Amino acid sequence: MHLSRVIHILGLLLMVQACTMLLPLPFCFYYASGDHTAFLLSAAITFVCGGIAYRFTRIDRDLLPKEGFAVVTFSWLALSAFGALPFVLSGAIPSYTDAFFETMSGLSTTGASILSDIEALPRGALFWRSLNHWIGGMGIIVLSLAILPFLGVGGMQLFKAEIPGPVVDKLTPRITETAKILWAVYFALTVAETILLMFGGMDLFDALCHTFGTMATGGFSTRNTSVAAYNSAYIEYVIIFFMLIAGANFSLHFHALRGQWRGYQRNREFHFYLSLIGVAFLVISASSTFRSGMYPDWEEAFRKTLFQVVSIITTTGYGTADYELWSFTAQFVLFSLMFIGGCAGSTGGGMKVMRIHLLVKFVFREITRLVHPRAVVPVRMGGHAVDRDVVANVLGFFVLFMLSFAGGVFIMSELGMDMPTSFGAVAATLGNVGPGLGAVGPTDNYADVPAAGKWVLSLLMLMGRLEIYTVIVLLSPATWQR
Repeated sequence: MHLSRVIHILGLLLMVQACTMLLPLPFCFYYASGDHTAFLLSAAITFVCGGIAYRFTRIDRDLLPKEGFAVVTFSWLALSAFGALPFVLSGAIPSYTDAFFETMSGLSTTGASILSDIEALPRGALFWRSLNHWIGGMGIIVLSLAILPFLGVGGMQLFKAEIPGPVVDKLTPRITETAKILWAVYFALTVAETILLMFGGMDLFDALCHTFGTMATGGFSTRNTSVAAYNSAYIEYVIIFFMLIAGANFSLHFHALRGQWRGYQRNREFHFYLSLIGVAFLVISASSTFRSGMYPDWEEAFRKTLFQVVSIITTTGYGTADYELWSFTAQFVLFSLMFIGGCAGSTGGGMKVMRIHLLVKFVFREITRLVHPRAVVPVRMGGHAVDRDVVANVLGFFVLFMLSFAGGVFIMSELGMDMPTSFGAVAATLGNVGPGLGAVGPTDNYADVPAAGKWVLSLLMLMGRLEIYTVIVLLSPATWQR
């Protein structure tokens, strides 16, 4: 491990972040929110620190895989550390612990918030909060690969360390071209949703912020009651549609935009993704929303149920209903969806649909082998045998994920939180969902979590966003040996 190479790229990323801190300024001035000075000062501090790190280090050759892991992990920590400055300096979030938690939640697209009165925040701070979603959704490393060809050096190591899912899908032979394609699709969908939300009555500011939260599957809203504040069926259906898109593999969208729609038909993971949504919707409808009569007509019950199912499985976390008022069965189904997450290659969190699909196939393969011990039964996906190394990676990831969940629940309960809240908070942060259960449910927030707990949950957000392996590998002594 050569830390000078890692620090060199971190310095470059901090300078990029300093430039993004200037993007909220038009809203600061237009709404006269008074937080422009905080953004200018934060940008200056971040740029100077990044410039110093960049100036006094260098890269003399391609990055090693372990250096790629270090760059990705430390970049999320550094960007969260400096990204918290505008909140603190503007007074929007005076506590640095809370500001770091909110920034990590934004960049990791978790959407967990410590804010009790979101609408009281200055508009610049609100926009920065949502912009972090959008940048973190596709990934700051992938963004840098797209706009800074310099990072093409060792780019594949960074790409593998950051892109979610057990299989990395390169759309082109050149990694920088793949990054540009992903961001082009991401940007095009962002523009489309923003326009559609404005047709529904949102102004440009709210449309942008909610689009950032949707496409990044983050869930930060500009309203205290989230999307429910608009009381608009049109807006809810638009967001449902784009949450579905954001939770699917972006390579499918790229091929679809080129006229190759059959990719959706042939992709088994996408079919499994839609099947999970359908089954969850039917179970919740039958056990709670349709049967209880809590909604005046079937259309509203249909919409509220579908919205929450899609919001949770894609790990977006937007809310239009308090699902803690639903039946225990409905809450259990939603809690289970927090672990599954979106598809590989999406902006969603969780374990990913592809891994769950492979685990199911692996279990059925083992049952078949018990009945027919001599049979050679490979695990297949899309008609092709899956490499044993991929299956082993998925099994290892599942074990690490569950161990991280168990460890997180133990720590949070030791910090004085009740078990439902501990389970909900850990599942929601490790799965990058946002709202959980108990005291951190859809109508609550994380303000009352102890300071130590907020740092633990911030680490879980990072682990969930970077697929656990990327963070865990840095704990190995061999990683730090030259």
